[in-house]
Amino acid sequence: MMDWLKNINKNSPEFWRNYLTKFEKKSNRYVILCTDTSGLNPKKDVILSFGAIAVIDDSIRLGELFEVTIPQYKFLHDNGLSNDFLLESEQPKLSENQAIEKLIDFIGNSTLVGHRIHLDVEMINQALEKLSCGRLKNEALDVEIMHKKLNDINNANFTIDQLSAIYKIPKSENNSTTNEAYTTALIFLKLKSRLNLQ
Repeated sequence: MMDWLKNINKNSPEFWRNYLTKFEKKSNRYVILCTDTSGLNPKKDVILSFGAIAVIDDSIRLGELFEVTIPQYKFLHDNGLSNDFLLESEQPKLSENQAIEKLIDFIGNSTLVGHRIHLDVEMINQALEKLSCGRLKNEALDVEIMHKKLNDINNANFTIDQLSAIYKIPKSENNSTTNEAYTTALIFLKLKSRLNLQ
């Protein structure tokens, strides 16, 4: 709640100061975000990759794409996990600090959209804390919650594959964060239309 107080005397990085200046007016841009992590605990787990794509005026902007793999070799080694998928990934590779800086620049003041987006946001906030930054200020929409609201469902959860099937989105053979972001964007546009969101 008083997050800004915690960082008021810290010398935050320039990319963060630039980000904070972007919230004077609301954006009409959505960024569909998919984050691959080592687990579900933001305090202990790490980010392995990001895939993000912009949506403006109900149109997926393939030219506005962000994808990066973060080689977390130390974390994987310390936990006895394989890093083969990192080595084989064709996505650009950056350190966590570089990836977070570029992601923050990419998302700007856009509304973030994802499947269980709260976990993505919290993982990013943990990474930002290491860089002496505050927490994300972006609004966020969750396609799972949107689906539940549309159908008045309270007692069930839906995976991204289940939502894809419900909204007749073909499943991609390539299981990357970028492809999942694209699939989520298609689901989001269908839900946005049915919920009459502007």
